[in-house]
Amino acid sequence: MTTVDTFPMFIQLLDDDIVSLTTLTLIVNPECRDHANNVCVSQLTLSLYLMTQCQLKLRHSVTSLTQTLSYIRVAQRRIPVDWTLDQLTLKLSARVVLRHVNKLYNSKCTLHRTYTRCCMLSAWPMLMINVYTFPMFI
Repeated sequence: MTTVDTFPMFIQLLDDDIVSLTTLTLIVNPECRDHANNVCVSQLTLSLYLMTQCQLKLRHSVTSLTQTLSYIRVAQRRIPVDWTLDQLTLKLSARVVLRHVNKLYNSKCTLHRTYTRCCMLSAWPMLMINVYTFPMFI
């Protein structure tokens, strides 16, 4: 599998999150420097990470993000468990996608709830009591 080294001379070319993961890995376990798998990121992992970042910045649809999340899950099974930096990067990518999707979902629910409550209150003044008495409608 093709890998990208995260040695100090290449650090300035990498994303802040990748640099942070590399640094934390080396701080927690300095012996990681001795194993090439721990200071390298596979091309597959780096491509998925960059694809995720691009999709988020370009505001791709939830369907597209879900497909990327499934690619990340496949890569997590395909890449050996002892490739620490790869596994951490894939987990980071998955977490970023899930956080973004949850944020989108929660904002849509909040907008829907606010709109529904406003419509109910303006259309039927008698329902005001029910809306505030029973929080399940809010």
